[in-house]
Amino acid sequence: MAEERLELDHRMETDYLKRCFGNCLTQALAEVGKVRPSDPIEYLAHWLYHYRKITKAKEKDTQEKIQLKEEYDDNLEETKMTQILKREEYEIQQKYEKCHKPLISVASSTKKTIFKQENTKLLEKEALEQESLPGTSNMLSEIPQQFPSFDSSG
Repeated sequence: MAEERLELDHRMETDYLKRCFGNCLTQALAEVGKVRPSDPIEYLAHWLYHYRKITKAKEKDTQEKIQLKEEYDDNLEETKMTQILKREEYEIQQKYEKCHKPLISVASSTKKTIFKQENTKLLEKEALEQESLPGTSNMLSEIPQQFPSFDSSG
């Protein structure tokens, strides 16, 4: 019974070490055996510390890449939506112009007609004033003018 308990404890310790160190400890011990430093414990400690530093940097780099990919995907999606909205806006503008084009031309032609009518009246008036038919000059002088008389004193 004690032997089984000891084996269970050993297996639990082994599982813990595998979970915490994984392949790292195997690599570290292989490096110590290859280099054979004068102080293997210090060398192992530095190697493990350096390994952890590199692992953290890789994790950070991976997280940044994931975040950049997400931002890129979001930006791409936003760009697509902007293009769709611009296309829809253009189509709506085209439909609007198509529907309101007759109204605009009718309003424009109405304004032109009114302007032409006013312009014609002015031209007729000017023509009458400029024409000097025989006998009309006497008629114009005979029409009483209703201008107020101004006194020169004040």
